[in-house]
Amino acid sequence: MKFLRVGAPGQERPAVVDADGKWRDLSGHVTDLAGSDLDPDNLRALASVDLSTLPVIPMTERVGPCVGHVPKFICVGLNYADHAAETGAEPPTEPILFAKATSSICGPNDDVIKPLGSTKMDWEVELGIVIGKTTRHVSEANALNHVAGYCVINDISERAFQIEMGGQWMKGKGCDTFGPIGPWLVTPDEVPDPLSLGMWLKVNGHQYQDGSTKTMIFGPAFLVSYISRFMTLEPGDIISSGTPPGVGLGQKPPVFLNAGDRMALGIDGLGEQHQLVVAYEEQS
Repeated sequence: MKFLRVGAPGQERPAVVDADGKWRDLSGHVTDLAGSDLDPDNLRALASVDLSTLPVIPMTERVGPCVGHVPKFICVGLNYADHAAETGAEPPTEPILFAKATSSICGPNDDVIKPLGSTKMDWEVELGIVIGKTTRHVSEANALNHVAGYCVINDISERAFQIEMGGQWMKGKGCDTFGPIGPWLVTPDEVPDPLSLGMWLKVNGHQYQDGSTKTMIFGPAFLVSYISRFMTLEPGDIISSGTPPGVGLGQKPPVFLNAGDRMALGIDGLGEQHQLVVAYEEQS
């Protein structure tokens, strides 16, 4: 199934995409796509709902992040062999982990804000793995049983903040609107092989990223198992699993985002995102 959250920021309601592509309101069956509602058993139970009886939501409404109340936003660095080669880095022997601030999360088509002082704003299309139930020290063989589904993420980065200001990745990753998520949370039954998904990203119509999850160094099952050794994964946690080559930093010469640029990105079966880059406006 394909789930989404629709409505104004902070007022999103759960919805599902029916067989005809219409959005159906799930508010009568779940409070949100968050917490215990993300348990894989609970999501599977929704398959028995007669979607034709649910109210239709106009497709003109805003699409919000496909997961609500995210406890942790965990990212994996240099997790594609071809992207590591693009950056000149040695492929890691164990996953490189960092976090994005949950305040960076926004809807898949929301405007993306270029931060004050930003000079090297970059893009990264990534496969998101959404945790559905509490996970500690899970084996790789059982790890995917703890996954609620998958989604598209744009792991937007500010490279000058990330690399040139003390080498702390979180500075360049956690800015407001740097984590568009969605449009859909797609259940694992519709993603039989998460390691064979094509993924792409364009800026102003020019395609920069054209890759596949098949070049991941560490796949979703390994990542869930590995990360659960170091912290408890909770329902709604999101793992952003790395990006293929074609990021702005890897261009010759490098190319970075400016206000007025438009990004489009997607992953096979998981939908597309569309974002306009806007200048930061100081609050009064």
